[in-house]
Amino acid sequence: MANERLRGAIVESGSTLEQVAARLGVSPKTVERWIAEPNRKPYRRFQYAVASMLRREVSYLWPDERTSDEVTESSDSEVLKIYPHRSVVPQDAWAKLYADADTHFDVLVYSGFWLTEDPRFHRLVREKSAAGVPVRFMMGDPNSPAVAVRGDDEGIGSAMAAKIRNALLNYAPLFRLSGVEFRLHATTLYNSIYRADSELLANGHVYGVGAYMAPVLHLQRVPGGELFDTYAESVERVWESARPITSPTDYEGGAT
Repeated sequence: MANERLRGAIVESGSTLEQVAARLGVSPKTVERWIAEPNRKPYRRFQYAVASMLRREVSYLWPDERTSDEVTESSDSEVLKIYPHRSVVPQDAWAKLYADADTHFDVLVYSGFWLTEDPRFHRLVREKSAAGVPVRFMMGDPNSPAVAVRGDDEGIGSAMAAKIRNALLNYAPLFRLSGVEFRLHATTLYNSIYRADSELLANGHVYGVGAYMAPVLHLQRVPGGELFDTYAESVERVWESARPITSPTDYEGGAT
């Protein structure tokens, strides 16, 4: 059953879904899901923002809202493993993650160069493409200020942009595959995110060190949890704002 209270409050306010989404910094599709899929509630910060915008109580718009303790308990169950550094994650973790992908195969990184040199990963992309699974790569635009800043943060300067260009060249054969899409983003990433359906690996970005030395969270989506969706929604936001490319050298003339 749709959330008619939320739909009605938006209509009564004279706002459109697009206007609500723009004020919250989310996509209109996300707001549509909040209405059409009552089990997909917004995160608490969005609930308060929507309630304030529409001049309604949170308890009116989402009458079965759970307590913070219930949210915490559910989210605890989402954490499968915490690794102190990416360098200690088992080498086959990414292959195992993507091997089970049926609906989502997402890679959100600046370069993720190490993954481009793994033949098992390339094979998985080809297999999933052949099986009709949509594969989405979101790489950093090597000409963007965000990439330059990240290079400085890691202490490698322009080498970060060079790593992205090399990674794209390594992926060149994948550009010809059906259902495989590449986009360049210019966002500030706080995590590299590798998602396959209801599981993901989130590799944090820590100032002053490379991603291989930063922690990795292995998460799974569980009913009532919010950790997984926090990361998954950020992937969608980057995808929507990123620029599609059709070749590994299609970064010329990009962000400056």
